[in-house]
Amino acid sequence: MEQTALLIVSFGTSVEETRKKTIGALEEELKQAFPHLPAYRAYTSPTIRRILAKRGEQVPSPQEAMEQLAAQGVRTLYIQPTHLICGEEYHALSQKVAEKAGLFERVVLGRPLLYDMEDCRRAAEGLLEDFSPEEGEALVFMGHGTEHPANAVYPAIGYIFHLLGRTDVFVGTVEGWPQGEDVLAQVQKAGFRRVLLAPMMLVAGDHARNDMAGEEDSWKALFEKAGLTVRCALRGMGEIPAVRQIYVDHCRKLLETKEQA
Repeated sequence: MEQTALLIVSFGTSVEETRKKTIGALEEELKQAFPHLPAYRAYTSPTIRRILAKRGEQVPSPQEAMEQLAAQGVRTLYIQPTHLICGEEYHALSQKVAEKAGLFERVVLGRPLLYDMEDCRRAAEGLLEDFSPEEGEALVFMGHGTEHPANAVYPAIGYIFHLLGRTDVFVGTVEGWPQGEDVLAQVQKAGFRRVLLAPMMLVAGDHARNDMAGEEDSWKALFEKAGLTVRCALRGMGEIPAVRQIYVDHCRKLLETKEQA
């Protein structure tokens, strides 16, 4: 067993179709970028792991994966998360990594996708390359959102879109701010009557399929009730090459860092 390894940690998803296109595609890209490092997978969501276990697929938690790798002789462990922001999930992961760090000689935890404003700008440009609203149609992104201060990333990206000259692009969140009603008000104020909804999430999972594109209690239903015509693009950010490249660049910096988790 190699003494150095890469652990790729995701929240996870039970939607197999989107997992292959997003988390799976990102994992493969990281493996190709760093072929000298054996790479492993872990999911932070207990619910997702239970669902997959019932299907016969065992995916360890980060703590379980760290214990397994330590037992196999890994002494230096690099951990690249696929989280979007430095929010509650990322900080919880950081704490769990710290609890098991003593099993190794060296453990280094990498950055989430949107760590700084340069990351946000690159992600915004990648999204604009991938999603093309029609003439007279607003492009509305739905992020997960959080009560954590890191939620500020979402309105920041909304402002970046406008700085890039795209006043037809809006950003909101399910569980943070701005909410769907706030975005609807912005879209209406700007005079748009047609909307393309897209997830600002790594995977187009349950939130995208239900909270965004569902027929009831969704952003789609909210906008349609207001008289707008709505299209939905069920495509996670992990499907965008420019977004995956940000993760690869973060992982490259991770391998160069001298800091301990």
